[in-house]
Amino acid sequence: MEIQDNLNIILVGMPGAGKSYIGGKLARLLAHFTYIDTDDEIEKSVGLTISEIFEKYSEKHFRKLENKIIKEFSQTRNHIISIGGGAFENPENIKLLNQNGITFYLKTPAKELFRRVENENHRPLLNENSPQKIIEKLLIKREKNYFKANFVIDTYQKQAYTILNDILKEYENYVR
Repeated sequence: MEIQDNLNIILVGMPGAGKSYIGGKLARLLAHFTYIDTDDEIEKSVGLTISEIFEKYSEKHFRKLENKIIKEFSQTRNHIISIGGGAFENPENIKLLNQNGITFYLKTPAKELFRRVENENHRPLLNENSPQKIIEKLLIKREKNYFKANFVIDTYQKQAYTILNDILKEYENYVR
């Protein structure tokens, strides 16, 4: 893509859906785009990990920080933005992200999400006794909002290049 003033590409979905991985790959393919992970930006701005923010302050406080970062980056263009799994539950975030961006829900089944994150310990909402059940419940709760994304990209049992191709095809068709 040669155009210098591109709409943002926003990646939405559950922890383990591949938002960070796919976002990084997209940024390498699209020279005029910069990759942003909102969770990383929050950690940098506060000097604490997401888990520490949850523990020290609360999820509510974290969501306020998340909204602030989304407000900041939704005013820009030429970004690939990976947002936290719960960010798309906030109607204001959805509206902000759609101002200068196209949203893509990376849809992945709960069992696959669990397989991908089961050995990670940095996800505060999953640090409970039954993380698989938590993922299933969170997916049911959040998916109604994820489906508000401009496009749904099924990631299950797909190679990264196929997912990237699907996103780029939909993006190009959208901006034409």
